[in-house]
Amino acid sequence: MRNQWRLLLQRCKPVSELQFKVQSSTTVPLYHNRTFHSVNPHSPALHIHFQNRSFPRLFTSSSELAVEQNKATDQSAITSTLIELYSDPIKSNEDVMLELRSKPDLTSTGDVTKLFENRGSEPKAAKAFYDWVMSKESDNLSSNSCNRLLGMLGANGLVKEFWDSVDFMKKKGYGVKKGASVRAMAKFEEEGLKDEVQKLKDLFALGSIDASIEKLSSKVSKIIQQTPWGDDVETKLQELGAVYSPDLVKMVLENLGSDPNKAVIFFRWIQESGLYKHDETTYNAIAKELAREDYIDKFWRVIDEMRTSGYDMNKSTYIQILNKFVRKKMLKDAVDLYEFSMNGNIKPSIQDCTFLLRKIVTSHELDMDLVSKVLKVYKQSGNKLTDAMSDSVLKSLTSVNRFGDCNKILKSMEEVGFTPGENIQSKIAFKLSKNSKSEEVGSFLESMEASGSYKTFGSLIEGYCLSGEIDKARDCFLKQTGPTLSGYALETITNAYCSNKKPLEGYKLVIEVVNEVKPWHTTYKLLTTKLIEQGFFKESVGLLAHMKRHGYPPYLDPFVKYVATSGTIDDTLVFLKGMTVKKVPSINVYLRVFKAYFKAGRGSEAQDFLAKCPRFIRNHVDVLNMFSEVKRGKDDSTPTPLAV
Repeated sequence: MRNQWRLLLQRCKPVSELQFKVQSSTTVPLYHNRTFHSVNPHSPALHIHFQNRSFPRLFTSSSELAVEQNKATDQSAITSTLIELYSDPIKSNEDVMLELRSKPDLTSTGDVTKLFENRGSEPKAAKAFYDWVMSKESDNLSSNSCNRLLGMLGANGLVKEFWDSVDFMKKKGYGVKKGASVRAMAKFEEEGLKDEVQKLKDLFALGSIDASIEKLSSKVSKIIQQTPWGDDVETKLQELGAVYSPDLVKMVLENLGSDPNKAVIFFRWIQESGLYKHDETTYNAIAKELAREDYIDKFWRVIDEMRTSGYDMNKSTYIQILNKFVRKKMLKDAVDLYEFSMNGNIKPSIQDCTFLLRKIVTSHELDMDLVSKVLKVYKQSGNKLTDAMSDSVLKSLTSVNRFGDCNKILKSMEEVGFTPGENIQSKIAFKLSKNSKSEEVGSFLESMEASGSYKTFGSLIEGYCLSGEIDKARDCFLKQTGPTLSGYALETITNAYCSNKKPLEGYKLVIEVVNEVKPWHTTYKLLTTKLIEQGFFKESVGLLAHMKRHGYPPYLDPFVKYVATSGTIDDTLVFLKGMTVKKVPSINVYLRVFKAYFKAGRGSEAQDFLAKCPRFIRNHVDVLNMFSEVKRGKDDSTPTPLAV
C-alpha cells in the first residue's frame, strides 16, 4: 500500500481540498502566524491546521493546542491505545493504517505528533508526508520549513524528492541550510551515491548553502540603501535574480523602514516590474512603515488600495498602528483607522471603542466630533454601549479635571441610543454638585428628567451638602416631586444643617415637606437632639406628633435629659402631653422622669412635678416606693408623699 500517510489524510476529503498552516519558530506579528513552522516528522514542533471544517481535526495550530488538549481529556484511554498500536514494531504501516481507520477521530495535536514521531524516520512515512506537502505548492512554506523537510528527505535517502525540493526552494528564493545538507551528505556517502555527493558539493560551490531569506533581504536592502534610486539600482536588483516571496518582500520593507520613501519606491517597482504581485502580507508590511505623521497621505492611499485589491488589514497590524497613532497624538488618524477596520472583515475589539474615547477626552483639547464619530462607527457595527464603558470614559474625564464636560459626552452617547443606568446617573449627579457645577447640573437634570431616580437626586443633594451649598441642596430637593422626594435626601440635608449648627433650618424643611415625604426615624431623632441642644424645645416637641403619625415610637432620651437637668415643670408637662395620643403617658414614662430628676439632684423639682401629676400617678405604688427609697437614703427632711 503506497503513501500510507496520505491514506489517513484522505479519509474524509481529497488532499487537494485541504489547506494547511504552519507556525514559524521566530517571533513575528500576530497576522503572520500562517508561516509553516516545520515539516520535519522528528520535530515536536510540527503543527498542521486543516481549515476544512468537515475534516477531522488531525492537526491543530499551536494557538489552539491548549483548548484541543482539554477537549481530548476524556479520550485519554483511546489515545493510549492508538499510540501503543502505532508504536508496535511488529505491525506494518499498512496494518497500522487499517486499524487507525477503524478508531475514533483524533482530537489532540499532541497525540498526532507522538504518532508521527514514532515512525517519522521511516522512508515511506517521510515520502508520504513529502507528497502531501508538495501537492500544496503553498506560499506559506518558510525557508526553515523547507530546510527541515529537505533534511528529513535526505536523511531517509529519498534522492529524487530531495532534489525536487531543492528546485522548489530555488523558485521561492530559499537557499539550502547547512543542517539539511549535512544530513543529506552523510546519507548519500553512506549509500555510495557518488553522483549525488558531487551534485551536493556543486550546490555548495554555487553558494546556495545557508542562502537564507534573511541574507537575501539584506542584499536587496543594501543595494537600495547605498545610492539614490535609479536605473543603476534597478539593474542591480534584476541581476541579483532573487525570487520574491511574501516573507522576502516583507523583510526588505522592514529593513527600509528608516527611509519610507525608498520603501514605497521598492514596493511600487517590484510589482510594476512583474517580479511580485502584492498580497495581504506585503500590503500590511508597507502600511506599518508608512504609519507616521510625515507620510500619512501615502499611508491612506496604500491602505485604500489594499482594500480595493481585496485584501484586509490584519489584527496585529491594526493594533500596532493604532497604538502608534495614539502615542503620537494623531487621534484623528486613529479614529479613521478604527472606522476603516470596522468596515473590513477583521473587526476591532469592543474595548477599542472605550480605548479611543478615553484618549480623546484626555487629550489637550476635547474634540467632540471625534467622540461622535467613534460612537457612530461603534453603533453601526451592531454594538451597544454599556454602563461600564461610559463609567470608564467619565473616570478619564475626572482624571484631567474635565468632568464638567460630561453632559457633552452623555449627549453624544444618547444620540446612539445609550441611556445611563441609575448608578452612572448617581455618580454624575454627585460629582457635578460636589464640584459646584450649577449650570452643568441644570443641563444634566434636564437630560435626566424622564429617567432620573430618587437615588440620582439623592446623590445630587449629597454632593451639594458636601460642598457646603446646603441651600442649593434644599432648593433642588423642593423642586422634585413624587418618588424622587426621598427620605434619604431629606436626611442628607437635615444632617448637613445640623452639622452646621442650623437645626432650625432643617426643622423648617421637614415641616414643609412632611405631608409629601416620610422622614426617616433617624432624621427625627437627629433633629430632635440638635433642636433641644440649641434651645428650640418647643419645635422639638412639635416633631413628636409627626413621629406618631408616621408610626415611629417617641424618642424620649433628649427630652428626659433636658427636663430633668434644666427644664421647668411646665416643660415636663408639655413634653409628656406631646408624646402620646392618650390623655397621659404610661406609668413607666413618669417613673423614668422622676428617676432622672433624682439623678440630677433635683428632688425638690421632682416633688413639685409630682404634685401636678394625675391622682393615679401620685398614688401608684411604684411612685410611692421610689420617693420612700429616696427619703431613706438621704439625711434631709424631704417629705414622704401621702396617698390622696
